[in-house]
Amino acid sequence: MTNQIGKELIEKVAKLSNLKLKEEEIELFSNQFKDILSFIDKLNEVDVKDTLPFYELQIEEKSEREDIPTGSITNEEALKNATQAE
Repeated sequence: MTNQIGKELIEKVAKLSNLKLKEEEIELFSNQFKDILSFIDKLNEVDVKDTLPFYELQIEEKSEREDIPTGSITNEEALKNATQAE
């Protein structure tokens, strides 16, 4: 999987994310993605079939806030950074 991470994939993800990346950023992110996927591959090699799952118990009671409606933003404010708006 790590050999599939290249300049083309990073450019595609950047375009889908509406990000403009410099050439050195594309190279940096490509290497970082490869490192992350290599680490995940190593984790997949670990034998955990005899390991019990870990459950975190939350002892303290949750304090919930009251649901009080407040004002919101206008459509224009919500769409001011959008590249396209209808």
